Amino acid sequence: MDASAIARHFSLGAAVRLSDGPVARGKQGVVWRLDTTEGRWAIKVPFLPAEDGGTADFQEAACAAGVPAPRVRRTGDGHVFAAVDGVPVRVYEWVDLGAPDPNLDPELVGAALAALHGVHVDTAGPVHPWYTEPVGAPRWDELIAALHREGAPFADRLAALRDELVALESWIEPPTNLQICHRDLWADNVLPTADGGLCVIDWENSGAADPAQELACALFEFARHDRGRARALTAAYRSAGGPATLSRHGDFSMLIAQLGHITEAAASDWLSPGPRSPDRAAATAWISEVLDDPHSRDQLSLLFE
Repeated sequence: MDASAIARHFSLGAAVRLSDGPVARGKQGVVWRLDTTEGRWAIKVPFLPAEDGGTADFQEAACAAGVPAPRVRRTGDGHVFAAVDGVPVRVYEWVDLGAPDPNLDPELVGAALAALHGVHVDTAGPVHPWYTEPVGAPRWDELIAALHREGAPFADRLAALRDELVALESWIEPPTNLQICHRDLWADNVLPTADGGLCVIDWENSGAADPAQELACALFEFARHDRGRARALTAAYRSAGGPATLSRHGDFSMLIAQLGHITEAAASDWLSPGPRSPDRAAATAWISEVLDDPHSRDQLSLLFE
C-alpha cells in the first residue's frame, strides 16, 4: 500500500502513517487506517473488482440528510475508486467505533433508520436475488449432505434447522415499494461511537429494496426476543418520520432471503475456503452467527406490532 499515492489521488494532504496492516476485515474487503496532515482516513480495499454503482451518491445524500455515517472522499476528478499499484481503493473519513452491539439504544437505531428511509435517489437496476430469492430445499439438502460427508462440526445443527429454513422461505414475496436502502443493517454495520451515538458503515451493498423489509431486518437484529425493544425502535422510527410499517409475514422476506444466503455462503466457504472466509475456522464462526440464535417463524411473529 503506497500511502503517498493514496493521499495524492484523494487529495488528503501529506501521508504521515499507514497502519502496518488491515485494521478491520469484512466479507468483501479489508480496511486500513491512513493518517495524513489533513486528518485520519479509512482506506477500503475490496477482495474482488467492483464498481460503485451509485452507492457513494446514496451515502453522501444520507449524510446530508442527517444519517450518522462516514463521509465519502472522492478523487480529484470525482471518482470513488483509484487504482494504487494496480489495486482499487476507496476512502472514507475515519470514525472511532466500538464493537458490534445488538443491544444498541433502539431509539437511536429507529431514528437513524427513519432518516435513512427519508433519502430518495434514483433506483438503479433490479433487486438482487440475494435479497429476494430462497435458497430452496434441494440446495439445503445438497449442502447438508456435503457437510456431513466432510465432517463439518455444525452439520447436525444445520440439519436440525433445515425444515424451519424451508418453511420460512414460504413467507418470501417480492418487494413492492422500492427505493434505495442500505440493505446491510446488521450490528456489524450499525456501530456505537465514543460520544454515545451510532454510525452506519459499509454502504457498498446499498440498492433497491422495500423499506418495510429493511425495518423488519432492523427489528430482528436489534430486538430479537424483546418486544419492548421492538416497540421502542418502531416508536422512534415513526416519531422521526419513518414511512414503513410491518403488516404481514412477507415483510420479513429480505431478512429470510439474506440470512438464508449468508448461511449457504458460510457453509460453502467451510467446504471451500476463499477470500471471504480464508479458513474453516472463519467459516464456522460466520455460520455460528445464524446457528447460535436462529430466526424462526415464531420469533419473527413476535416482532409484529
